[in-house]
Amino acid sequence: KVGGNMEIKRDIYLQKLINRMHNGMIKVITGIRRSGKSYLLFQIFRNYLKTQGVADDHIIAIELDIYENKKYRDPRTLLEYTKSRMKDDKDYYIFLDEVQLLPDFVSVLNSFLYMQNVDVYVTGSNSKFLSKDVITEFRGRGDEVHVFPVSFREYMEVFDGDKYEGWSSYVSFGGLPLTITMATDEQRMEYLARLFEETYIKDIIERNHIERIQEMNDLINILASGIGSLTNTSKIEATFKSVIHSDISLNTIRAYIDHLKDAFIVNEVNRYDVKGRKYIGTPLKYYFEDVGLRNARLGFRQVEETHLMENIIYNELRVRGYQVDVGVVVKRDRNKEGVQEKKQLEIDFVANMGSKRYYIQSAFSLPDDEKRAQEKASLINVNDSFKKIIIVKDIVKPLYDNDGILTMSIYDFLLNEHSLEL
Repeated sequence: KVGGNMEIKRDIYLQKLINRMHNGMIKVITGIRRSGKSYLLFQIFRNYLKTQGVADDHIIAIELDIYENKKYRDPRTLLEYTKSRMKDDKDYYIFLDEVQLLPDFVSVLNSFLYMQNVDVYVTGSNSKFLSKDVITEFRGRGDEVHVFPVSFREYMEVFDGDKYEGWSSYVSFGGLPLTITMATDEQRMEYLARLFEETYIKDIIERNHIERIQEMNDLINILASGIGSLTNTSKIEATFKSVIHSDISLNTIRAYIDHLKDAFIVNEVNRYDVKGRKYIGTPLKYYFEDVGLRNARLGFRQVEETHLMENIIYNELRVRGYQVDVGVVVKRDRNKEGVQEKKQLEIDFVANMGSKRYYIQSAFSLPDDEKRAQEKASLINVNDSFKKIIIVKDIVKPLYDNDGILTMSIYDFLLNEHSLEL
């Protein structure tokens, strides 16, 4: 059920582009394919420029992935075309969609940087091609805006129903903009499954010349089944050997995971020793950029809200601009024999931004005191003054307990963009 007004405003991202106008850098809009990057640039931002009085002929927009524009994938043709469109010394805005399709795009973008009256915006669906290249090549003149699939708050702006219905739909089908406009769940399921096969996997296979397509598919399923669980490449290799009877090597697994990360399909989260203030190598956790895609991989059979809620919290923290790690607190206890033992307690998320830090536990429900104590154990052992929060599925309103730990519902957390400051 979706409202009649289907336009999702994507205000967070529009504001980011407005803040970066004429800053002497190339604006690089990254994100998983179909997350709404092109719509943001070619519709939302373009309309904004028009309201600011920019004339149509001063916006030079080229979608490089469209067949008719294939000729512009030649750097020289593209440069000649853009120069021929520039008739006066007023500001021009250049939009290039899917810039990774342009050979030697770094040199082309560099030429634009030397033109006085040009403001350049490009989109791309692969971080390896984009952020890494652009940011190193431009030595600080590439400015990245990452567009995530629609957040729950954005989703509820157009969803026709209450937050509980909205949540059950969002947990199943995620936030890729197109799914939101579809009339039935069948359509959504089919679209997401097809998108994975025909767009994402095809893209990765072609771009990285992958031959072991079955193994790539198996790896995605293993990561999808294990979201939010601690794992590492050796563990994944063991699953390949025992369950799938495949002799895939550790290096291949590592390379395939990198391809999935570069395409923004999965995110890898490292563990951080809170008291020792250092990163711990492995194991680590994987979350999907969109939970709908993750569910599609498993045929919508394993929609376990506990893990998906964790994945959604992770994505929301990233949308809000936090750097997110999994926290580890080492606690020393004496056992019955009086021997000192070290125990590792997990904190689901340590979210950092500048000098701000939050410790967050995702606990689907806290049915009794024992479960509550278990969820709090790691938070209580942190011993610093940063805010500690437990997010549960249902609770009337945010509450602080005697230990200063805040418990709030997933709805309060997601729907109020300032929820962490409560």
